[in-house]
Amino acid sequence: MDSLKLSSGLIFIQLVLLAFVFNSANAHLKVGFYKDTCPQAEAIVKGFMDQVLKVAPSISGPLLRLHFHDCFVRGCDASILLNSSTGQAEKDSPPNLSLRGYQVIDRVKAALEKKCPGVVSCADILAIVARDVTAATLGPSWRVETGRRDGRVSNISEPMTNLPPFFANISQLLTQFRSKKLSKKDLVVLSGAHTLGTSHCSSFDSRLYNFTGKCDTDPTLDSEYIAQLKKICKAGDQITLVEMDPGGVRTFDNSYYKLVANRRALFHSDAALLDDNYTKAYVKLQSVASDGSTFFKDFGVSMRKMGRVEVLTGKAGEIRKVCSKVN
Repeated sequence: MDSLKLSSGLIFIQLVLLAFVFNSANAHLKVGFYKDTCPQAEAIVKGFMDQVLKVAPSISGPLLRLHFHDCFVRGCDASILLNSSTGQAEKDSPPNLSLRGYQVIDRVKAALEKKCPGVVSCADILAIVARDVTAATLGPSWRVETGRRDGRVSNISEPMTNLPPFFANISQLLTQFRSKKLSKKDLVVLSGAHTLGTSHCSSFDSRLYNFTGKCDTDPTLDSEYIAQLKKICKAGDQITLVEMDPGGVRTFDNSYYKLVANRRALFHSDAALLDDNYTKAYVKLQSVASDGSTFFKDFGVSMRKMGRVEVLTGKAGEIRKVCSKVN
């Protein structure tokens, strides 16, 4: 009987320990995760970003893009920031070669390490910076959930299969968003981030010069806009940058939807939003909406949802000391 009680007691202790480990590894993100360990974390990030954007306002779009590209590959674990001595990391993959802003993140991390060493993850820095650059460009703000930990793996091949390509059709886009537990609404809302930033001509020149392989143009792209773009982008141009939202590239607003509705969005993946009834209706709604539209609120909600994709929490991963390399 005593041995049975002892055995039962040991089993109970083992179950408790397993439950603790499981819950630690699957702890939820929460607003204010650093309130006890680094209460000034978000203020430090914001203060630094305010300084950066005063001298380099064009970096807002690229920094927002970094968070997107991170979350869609291995989840929001800052794997996009890791370097590889052999050029085999995510940042070396073709879809990521035009990304910018790594040095800004490194400097933010250094400031946080000085104040709170070994506490704030690079993955959380990306999420906080994405919110701050959106708000700084007159866009919405939202309460960022924190508590992510940093991954230790970054693979050059994974962005090719996980990032929605600029030439994707609506079926491909929906499939990739569903794989991240993101909805149709998340797709059309998060696409609105294309109101910020620029694109290389090479990301859309097939729509201007060789859409079906017959030296033709994309019939879904406004013909007058094609003529304008051809003056900027010559066939095969790999260098020239074009504003994704002409004239409003540094202001976060709903003008992206006006461009899509008028068939003037740069990417085929943007135009594809008109090929689904739900996403088309949302585009049309926001294209005629005033400044008090629902887009800003929706964007904050979808950004928080994307920020939860496949995160590492609890004891998983690590807190990097330097964002570009594992500890």
